[in-house]
Amino acid sequence: MLHVAGAGVCGCCGALRPRYKRLVDNIFPEDPEDGLVKTNMEKLTFYALSAPEKLDRIGAYLSERLIRDVSRHRYGYVCIAMEALDQLLMACHCQSINLFVESFLKMVAKLLESEKPNLQILGTNSFVKFANIEEDTPSYHRSYDFFVSRFSEMCHSSHDDLEIRTKIRMSGIKGLQGVVRKTVNDELQANIWDPQHMDKIVPSLLFNLQHVEEAESRSPSPLQATEKEKESPTELAERCLRELLGRAAYGNIKNAIKPVLIHLDNHSLWEPKIFATRCFRIIMYSIQPQHSHLVIQQLLGHLDANSKSAATVRAGIVEVLSEAAVIAASGSVGPTVLEVFNTLLRQLRLSIDYALTGSYDCTAGVSTKIIKEHEERMFQEAVIKTIGSFASTLPTYQQSEVMVFIMNKVPLPSSQQSIEAGKAGENRNRLTQIMLLKSLLQVSVGFQCSNMLTALPSAFLDRLLSSALMEDAEIRLFVLEILISFIDRHGNRQKFATISTISDISVLKLKVEKCSRQDTVFMKKHGQQLYRHIYLICKEESNVQAHYEALYSMLMLISIELANEEVVVDLIRLVLAVQEIAQINEDNLTAYNRCALFALGAAYLNLISQLITVPTFCQHIHEVIQMRQKEAPYLLPEDVFVERPRLSKSLDRLGPEVFFWQSKISEVLGGSGYNSDRLSTPYVPQLTDEDRLSKRKSIGETISLQVEVESRNSPEREQRAPAEEITYETLKKAIDSVAVEEQERERRRQVVEKFQKAPFEEIAAHCGARATLLQSKLNQIFEITIRPPPSPSGTITAAYGQPQNHSIPVYEMKFPDLCVY
Repeated sequence: MLHVAGAGVCGCCGALRPRYKRLVDNIFPEDPEDGLVKTNMEKLTFYALSAPEKLDRIGAYLSERLIRDVSRHRYGYVCIAMEALDQLLMACHCQSINLFVESFLKMVAKLLESEKPNLQILGTNSFVKFANIEEDTPSYHRSYDFFVSRFSEMCHSSHDDLEIRTKIRMSGIKGLQGVVRKTVNDELQANIWDPQHMDKIVPSLLFNLQHVEEAESRSPSPLQATEKEKESPTELAERCLRELLGRAAYGNIKNAIKPVLIHLDNHSLWEPKIFATRCFRIIMYSIQPQHSHLVIQQLLGHLDANSKSAATVRAGIVEVLSEAAVIAASGSVGPTVLEVFNTLLRQLRLSIDYALTGSYDCTAGVSTKIIKEHEERMFQEAVIKTIGSFASTLPTYQQSEVMVFIMNKVPLPSSQQSIEAGKAGENRNRLTQIMLLKSLLQVSVGFQCSNMLTALPSAFLDRLLSSALMEDAEIRLFVLEILISFIDRHGNRQKFATISTISDISVLKLKVEKCSRQDTVFMKKHGQQLYRHIYLICKEESNVQAHYEALYSMLMLISIELANEEVVVDLIRLVLAVQEIAQINEDNLTAYNRCALFALGAAYLNLISQLITVPTFCQHIHEVIQMRQKEAPYLLPEDVFVERPRLSKSLDRLGPEVFFWQSKISEVLGGSGYNSDRLSTPYVPQLTDEDRLSKRKSIGETISLQVEVESRNSPEREQRAPAEEITYETLKKAIDSVAVEEQERERRRQVVEKFQKAPFEEIAAHCGARATLLQSKLNQIFEITIRPPPSPSGTITAAYGQPQNHSIPVYEMKFPDLCVY
């Protein structure tokens, strides 16, 4: 009786309950396994659409029931409640939905707080469905902080069961993806790009990418992957990360990239660099192309921040930077191109210091020095490779600017760069020069420019050729390789890799084009400068086979790429002068150096004779080569440029038949239209002022230099100079003459400085006064020299009977060039 009465009371009270509660209660069956009562659910949905003001109460009541069922472990009813909530969310888009959403999010949060994996997954799935709904009205007060934290925590799940762990992690990733989709495009929502959110979302995604890296490296290609593999946490995390970065605006890139850098630092993922490279490939391909340079700047800043980290870490950052630069080429590399190279070159110099001191604090560490040197060398190579990768993404004009920028960083004795003294300073300078020239070579290899005047501006070429005269053989070789990479515009370089006297040049299949007007102008302007440096490099005793191969390539490439008849004549004169270096041997070169120079000349003249196709010239070259093959094979490249060169010590007793004679070559080429006068003139390097700090000289200084050189080289001076006995007085005069030379040098320096720094008006006034004085003296001289002989009557009488002296007008006079102002 009591039970029936109780049921009656409940039934009576139930009739008095609000309608929305009765409708909500009716969707729950007696047995939860029967699932949601669909007919009653349709009634509840119709009621919610008819009376939207009741929607918030429906949500609150459903939330109350769900919390009660969770606490009582009635998980079947929990699933039914969530299904009902999902259907109501999908059906209702009225203005009152905001209040209903608050109840919904409270129920999702309750499920996510549960320790049951199934409830966590159930809550996540409901949240994802909600995230895909576009709301008609914005929400000003909704917060997703809890969901970001909880989903990130689920991404790091360490459940014992592998299958459950995978499901939880995938739910966490899906939840983060839902949060991003819900908030990223709504300015009124919580800003998901804030560091507090990004510092949780990005590392959670990277964690799932990272822990399957090894398995993926052994897995088949994505085309062969099964559907199950595509739904792995790794694939899902990558998709989510790509979606996140693809939605990032200009101002949000920094907040999205910084957590990636911190994650790679914290987990020491720069050193293998495989995962780091993969991450930044994803980043570079996902962000908008116009934002690529922001990622590059972030990496550069991170490299600076890690300037005292281990070399392997810095090398990893640099190699990732190299990969990112190549991808960024399709977008932009930013406005501060030179700043990128400045950072890399600064890191290069720091690495040189670390390698020399063996410590990041510039204090020598004996125990780790060898290891540090090896690691730093790897880092330096990585930086040089990155410089090349970066430069290859730039347009031609920016590549040219970069090369000038790098060249200006090379410390040269004749420049204003700081040259450090002492043994340590010399090592530092040498390593810096080598590394910067290596970087320049890396840039020049990918540089394509048809105009040599643009490719090699005067200031750049002057500094580059100054490096070619250094004593260090390695530096000279780098300079030659850089010049070759500029000159070789048709890919002929490899065809001259081996020095030989081939009988048929057609087998080389050379690509030859007619010399352009710009190339002709370039050779007129810089040809003598190039010849001089080739000549001086040939005289270096420290040259090895690589130097002679580079010299041979350079001579041949100039002949093919930049040569007209005048250039060919000058190159032949230059090679004959090189032969004379080996023949006379004033510089006391070794037998190998002399034989190498003879062989170099033979190989070049053999090819150039076939290129210009003058039969008599070809015949002379062929005869000399044949004679060398019979009597002096050690003067040919086939015997010299081998692993074990076959040399001779009797080079001073060679017969005339094994030499190429300038008179003979001048005769045979002169008969074919070449300038025989120029051919018959021996090549002598031009005097330059390269070793001086200033490239500009006063007129007076130039005259005095020329007069001094001419007087020293004149044969009359040699004949008049008697053999002087060395006495005390002679030595005293010599010492005094040194002092006089010092005074003269100081006077010249002052003259140069005056012409460099004095105002133009002062220089003009000074020169004008001197020119006026000089002109008056010249007028007197010309008046005397051109005055005609006296007539029999003593004077020549004009028509009017007045005496008149005949003279040439001033404007018709021809003055010497050095006398004209």
